[in-house]
Amino acid sequence: MRICYPCALVAMVIGGSLSDTVAQPYYYPLRQPDYYGPPPDSSAPGGYYRQPSPSYVTPPEPPAAIGAPAPAPAERWIAGLPAEDQPESNQSAELPPQFRRQLVAYASAEPAGTIIIDTPHTFLYLVLGQGKALRYGIGVGRNGFTWSGTERISRMSKWPDWNPPKEMIARQPYLPRFTAGGEGNPMGARALYLGNTEYRIHGTNQPSTIGHFVSSGCIRLTNEDVQDLYSRVILGTRVVVLPNSPPISASAESGIAR
Repeated sequence: MRICYPCALVAMVIGGSLSDTVAQPYYYPLRQPDYYGPPPDSSAPGGYYRQPSPSYVTPPEPPAAIGAPAPAPAERWIAGLPAEDQPESNQSAELPPQFRRQLVAYASAEPAGTIIIDTPHTFLYLVLGQGKALRYGIGVGRNGFTWSGTERISRMSKWPDWNPPKEMIARQPYLPRFTAGGEGNPMGARALYLGNTEYRIHGTNQPSTIGHFVSSGCIRLTNEDVQDLYSRVILGTRVVVLPNSPPISASAESGIAR
């Protein structure tokens, strides 16, 4: 095969020139007004700046943000939950005095260990016997969703998942079909399931609803109170739910619980 030496020589010269061109760095003029990079490169002709390489450094946090505490879980928006089920920001707010957990005088024919739901007054009593009971403030079913009867605790769960029953979804189709247990779950820290019903005694992340008629029939306590109640009862505990009769007078009420 014949080789064209003149052509090869020309190609080598051109290739060498291109490689020199690629290897040569590009320099910005020394007095470029909008460049505030490193000091001039001493090896560059005339003290020019070398072309800066791209920087991917994340800008520093503003001083005010450094060390700032992360928001509490209750201050975060829980994806999938409607606005009315979002956790309240102040989980440590104190309840009104009458709804705080307390030992009270309570006359009842029910044996010790029984739970009594006083629907009209939004109280839950854990009967202790000898005329005493632990009283908790609760939230109960809103108008048209209260109920009465006797059940037994059929299941107990810590940080339960929430699966809204089909009846609730039919009324509120925007509800999530499932919410995993945790601090943002509307079921709260504990749940006591009542018989084969859809009703439960459970916690809540909305302490301001205690003392109100707000639920779809479930009985809600603060997370602190439901954990306390959970530690005091067992499977099979009898639960008596009183009907939502008109509230009795203050004088009569004082004879039931003080």
